[in-house]
Amino acid sequence: MGKWVSRVGAAGGGKTYRKTRPSNYYAALVVIVALGLLSVVLSRYDYQHPTAASVTSGTPPAVGTTWYAGVNVEVCGVALSALSPNTSTTSGLTMKATNVMQISPLSAADSGNHATLGQFGAEYPGLILDSAELAIPTAAGTPNATTTYHNGELCPSNSKYPKQAGRVIYAYWPSLSTTTPTLTTNPSSIKLTQYLRVTLAFDPKGVTPAAPSKNTVNAMVVDQANVGTTTTTTPSSTTTSPSTTTTTTAKG
Repeated sequence: MGKWVSRVGAAGGGKTYRKTRPSNYYAALVVIVALGLLSVVLSRYDYQHPTAASVTSGTPPAVGTTWYAGVNVEVCGVALSALSPNTSTTSGLTMKATNVMQISPLSAADSGNHATLGQFGAEYPGLILDSAELAIPTAAGTPNATTTYHNGELCPSNSKYPKQAGRVIYAYWPSLSTTTPTLTTNPSSIKLTQYLRVTLAFDPKGVTPAAPSKNTVNAMVVDQANVGTTTTTTPSSTTTSPSTTTTTTAKG
């Protein structure tokens, strides 16, 4: 008798028990497995194809935002001419006239925490922003040897600091109320914000780059006012930045 019971248990309860098992048991198993596989597929697709809602719900600036920032380029104490306007429709970080940067992210690549000065450099044709090299391209976006600078090179003889060794440095003022800039050699560490002022510089060690000019700041504020954004606080002043010259300094 005991051996017969053991054989029945090993066989899963015998033929009679198997016949009484609910008919929808296997169907439920199939549904569970199918839902699990569908969940994995949908999660993978959502990760690889973020929707506009998922992009805009994170850290600003989100896709659909329009901010403006002021830019200056300084070489050995002398401001270069304004960067040429870049009206690309495939880049979310572009340049307008008067050294005003437009921050209008188009995708996750240039929105949120990816909206940095380093990303702007990657999207502006021919511009190189690096810890050891600053290269300002021609208006056509091609390399220009006379406005390409590397750490350790000597300042031009017609500059404010003739024959002194320069180094690439980036100075930024997060808001118009900021009076003292933060200096860094890493452009990707500079988060793009509304009313940001930033200077791309090649200066001797110990020199603090000048802020973007009053004309640039005023143009930036006017552009922002025309957008009518309410995502950040409106600045209290438009005259905190010192004026700078616009003479192009070439190597020599």
